[in-house]
Amino acid sequence: MFHFDVVTRWIDEFLRTYLLDGWALFLEFVLIGVVILGVYAVLALILIYVERKVCAFFQCRLGPTRVGPWGLFQSVADMVKILLKELIKINRVDPMLFRIAAFLVIIASICTFGAIPFDKGLHVVDFNIGVFYLLAISSLGVVGILLAGWASNNKYTMIGAMRSGAQLISYELSCGLALMTIVMLSGTMQLSDIVEQQSYAWNIFRGGIPAIIAFIVYLIAGHAETNRGPFDLPEAESELTAGYHTEYSGIQFGFFYLAE
Repeated sequence: MFHFDVVTRWIDEFLRTYLLDGWALFLEFVLIGVVILGVYAVLALILIYVERKVCAFFQCRLGPTRVGPWGLFQSVADMVKILLKELIKINRVDPMLFRIAAFLVIIASICTFGAIPFDKGLHVVDFNIGVFYLLAISSLGVVGILLAGWASNNKYTMIGAMRSGAQLISYELSCGLALMTIVMLSGTMQLSDIVEQQSYAWNIFRGGIPAIIAFIVYLIAGHAETNRGPFDLPEAESELTAGYHTEYSGIQFGFFYLAE
């Protein structure tokens, strides 16, 4: 079976043949960053389209249909619209924290991709404590959400931020316990080893009842962490307009939406 470690090794050898080791390493970092950002953006566009279609199916609607065949390019059109939207200046906000909050949320989301092994040789860093890294780096998003609500100087955004922060912290405990079940079954926290051990059978089949319970708990908790219904209290449109990111516009709002 073909694995991407052949490609990554060839790129590394090719760069080191024509460049000094320091410059080759720097160029590899740049390439990795560009690839992660590209994959991240494309996956987000696909998942947004799928979410709209699935929601439409449940609600007996058609979903996106006009832009492209079956509405395939609707997400792309929305992305272009967000990129071109004006950043509206809000009075009486904390300007520095207001901007940092959006970047914290998107950085916490992107950094998780660096440790995920998509294939052999197709991961940035193979930590021996990969599960712990994922839990730690994904928790940083809560800081960005709380900062967004506080810096906006708006009572509705503050209520939404407090709701979202409390909800995320609560469900992260459930996610962590579910992941610890898999760590105990695998005997390691290194993600590549966990994936390798499932080459013949997934842990949900090998682990019996504890693995099935952990899967159900993680599925519910992960759904809640993305603020999707019925866990959408932080963004309750009928009460709080859009929750903690009410005052954001343009690409700054896009960062919050993309991170989810």
